Amino acid sequence: MTYTEASMDALRQAGDELADATVATLFERGQVGVFNSLMRYVSTAGAPLPDGLPDVARDYLEATRVPPSWVDWAEMEKARLFFIDNNVHISTALSFASMPACYVVPHMAKLLSAAHGLKYPSKRMAETGQFTVYLMQPDAFEAGSRFIPAAQKVRLLHASIRHHLKRENRWDTDVLGAPICQEDMIAGQMFFSLLVLDSLHRLGIHMSQEGAEAYYYAWHVVGAMLGVDQDAVPKTLDEARRFLDLYMVRHMGPSAEGTHLTRQLIDLYEEVVPGTFFDPIVSALIRYLIGDTCADWLNVPHTRWDAVVKAVPHLLGVLETIEDHSPLGAWALDRLGHLTTVFELSSLTRGRVMHYAIPEQLKKDYGISSTVPRTRQWTPPAATLS
Repeated sequence: MTYTEASMDALRQAGDELADATVATLFERGQVGVFNSLMRYVSTAGAPLPDGLPDVARDYLEATRVPPSWVDWAEMEKARLFFIDNNVHISTALSFASMPACYVVPHMAKLLSAAHGLKYPSKRMAETGQFTVYLMQPDAFEAGSRFIPAAQKVRLLHASIRHHLKRENRWDTDVLGAPICQEDMIAGQMFFSLLVLDSLHRLGIHMSQEGAEAYYYAWHVVGAMLGVDQDAVPKTLDEARRFLDLYMVRHMGPSAEGTHLTRQLIDLYEEVVPGTFFDPIVSALIRYLIGDTCADWLNVPHTRWDAVVKAVPHLLGVLETIEDHSPLGAWALDRLGHLTTVFELSSLTRGRVMHYAIPEQLKKDYGISSTVPRTRQWTPPAATLS
């Protein structure tokens, strides 16, 4: 698949027809409040929908209640095992690389500010973490799982932001295209897939080609359930690199919102890290994973840990050697990774379940004029733009 400025511009004009039509009807009929109230009781796949749910919402939920028919479940199982084997590393990459990558795209940083406001970073991070944990459960796509309802709600959340910005004339569609357009949604899919794999590679994590491709494939399934046009999404890791390189060159840069969101991210995780001695490692990890140019745009401070964090790949290499040669060590490290992820998520959610409600209004001041063998180690595709 070839990506050009013209093809990327075309993707900026498209949203998500099904979700957009659903949200528009809910607002036209004044049913958003009823929908949000009742949807708090829709948290597991296959559960009966509550009485009184608006018909348009019921139709949407029925249409999106199962994953795409083309899903390769053997590949999804490989992805789940990859996540189990690398869960703490994936959480690190999502928090300290994927999220800052969103912030280094100015219009994306503004959209994130519009969705949650600048005062609630824990909600934004908790929603992201909870969504990923739901995805990688063994029963993620079965009756009783929490992933499918979460995906249905996130898709409507994106549509509601498009609805507000267009209706209130707070988005220049002639210049910027549709808010949360297909280009941005595909980029988001790349941030949570390819960029995570890049970060694991930079951390020195050993990954098989099969594992990396399975993890990337899983986000194809997720993207489809979030309304991303998979016909336009890169099919291979090489194509993904070409797309992401072009996207970042088109859009990345400094912004006040990006700086503010990054500062909140750093403060939030410094609260999670016990004590204060290790606080600077948060900034150091972000700078190490996204590079000095992007880190400078986001005002990520230099710390005494900048040099120390470069030794992380060597430490992780030692741990992986233990894991490879000791079944007990592998079990212990996998369990430690699971507990670390749970601790991090519980710290962010403070024990609450995130409901991904449709916002009835946006900020007033917003506006824009494994068990998979570790063989055939995966190597990131080469950059395509200088």
